[in-house]
Amino acid sequence: MKEGTGGLFGAAVFRRNIKTKDQIDLVSIGVNRVVAIQLAQNHVQSYALCCRPHDDEWQYELFTSCEPCCMCLGATLWSGVSRLVCGATKADAKAIGFDEGPVFEESYDHLKRAGMTVTRGVLTQRAAQVLREYGESGTIYNAR
Repeated sequence: MKEGTGGLFGAAVFRRNIKTKDQIDLVSIGVNRVVAIQLAQNHVQSYALCCRPHDDEWQYELFTSCEPCCMCLGATLWSGVSRLVCGATKADAKAIGFDEGPVFEESYDHLKRAGMTVTRGVLTQRAAQVLREYGESGTIYNAR
């Protein structure tokens, strides 16, 4: 964000060893979760970041700077990640002028029913501060 090379929404995909739980590798980073997911899929040469026969010791986890917009929520569901971890809230994004679209509590319940672990509110104050800083000078690209 401070370098002006992308948007303010950052994401990273990690893979965690299912058996040991302590081996974690960074797979990809992106200026939003869709980019991070696409780069991870390219890295593992598969559209599904789960259920891979030669990769059965690993699960893929998505960490994001903010809760997802409606587009990113769909990409998260279809990506095959086993875990979603979010920083800032939809309300934080809305407070600076972003319209994240139709994302509701039921949306997160749907991810959980699909087998995904969802953790929201991680370092929320710090993540929200980044949004506020961006809101002072950055482009709100989906403002109406």
